[in-house]
Amino acid sequence: MQNTPWSGDNRHLVALQTTFQDRMPRPGEAAAVVLVDAAAPHRVEPIEQSRAWNFQQGTMFYWNPAAPDRELFFNDRDEKTQEVFTVRYDIAARKRIREYRFSDTPFGNGGVAQRGGYFLGLNYGRLARLRLVTGYPGARDWTIGQAAPERDGIFRVDIESGEKRLLVSFAQLAAAIEPVAPHSKGRALFINHTLGNRDNDRIYFYVRADFDVGPRRVDVPCSIRPDGTRLLVHSLHIGGHPEWDLGTRLIGSHDGKLVLYDVDARTIVGTIGDSHVFPDPGGDTALSPDGHRVVNGYRQGTDNLYVVYDRRDGSWARTPGFSHVGFTSGELRVDGSPSWNRSNDAFQFPAIAADGTRQMFLARIVT
Repeated sequence: MQNTPWSGDNRHLVALQTTFQDRMPRPGEAAAVVLVDAAAPHRVEPIEQSRAWNFQQGTMFYWNPAAPDRELFFNDRDEKTQEVFTVRYDIAARKRIREYRFSDTPFGNGGVAQRGGYFLGLNYGRLARLRLVTGYPGARDWTIGQAAPERDGIFRVDIESGEKRLLVSFAQLAAAIEPVAPHSKGRALFINHTLGNRDNDRIYFYVRADFDVGPRRVDVPCSIRPDGTRLLVHSLHIGGHPEWDLGTRLIGSHDGKLVLYDVDARTIVGTIGDSHVFPDPGGDTALSPDGHRVVNGYRQGTDNLYVVYDRRDGSWARTPGFSHVGFTSGELRVDGSPSWNRSNDAFQFPAIAADGTRQMFLARIVT
């Protein structure tokens, strides 16, 4: 999706390194924050550690758009209080520049604005309780017993001042989605995938409950502006893990097609490719930084394949399959999400190596 592990100068990739993959981390177990040398991928240097992570979303790495060559964000937690916070880190100085801690509402980074200036915050303790795969086990949750709390939801933090504000609360969201999802009333809600667009003026996200309980599932897409205005509930569900196109358009799946969905108009405005190019577009999609190339991943047996499509001329190519056997559901799930480099000519994705461990793989585009 929209994020990239590559630094702004394409010199390094940031990743997590763990010693196990067959269970969720315990509250005190740290993963190493490592830098991978893009020119010599066998060079892996541990620089820090995080105690706020999971396998599906890692620790929410983001390079700081204001200093993408050297600053990154990730989540951590206090060992004594189990309160989650966000770290701003300088890879050149090898030190933490700042920790964004809010003891009354201890949340972590849920997505950095693509043009910088702020990041969004989510309660990962609540996520661990309501959908463990996207939470941090044992993290403090100040909302236990509250289905739709007024003091939790999506937060916004100014990167320079450190000031926080609650953009929209669960109480507001509960009232907003009830007309389109009456079965959501009284349910314990949570939020996944807070995605800011390329222009920094729209945020798309999902309000959910009982996500893994079949007919009880609540899964309602919403959007909002970063000043907290114009909350919109979307009756049309764009599937897979959507990616922002330019402006107010999303790229995602609907009715077996890879579609363009206008968030403001709340309607599908176009398609990309066809079923021959994208046989199963409901997986993960990523748009290159220049907006020209789309990569979409899909499952075939126990393998993941990736299709790269050039929007300028309609040319496309398909990769061979990469093993994704095991750990494809439940709390240990890891999706094969692709991420572009900064120069639009390579992307990385997770897959299973020959020794059975999950590793980072690289695909380069040669023209």
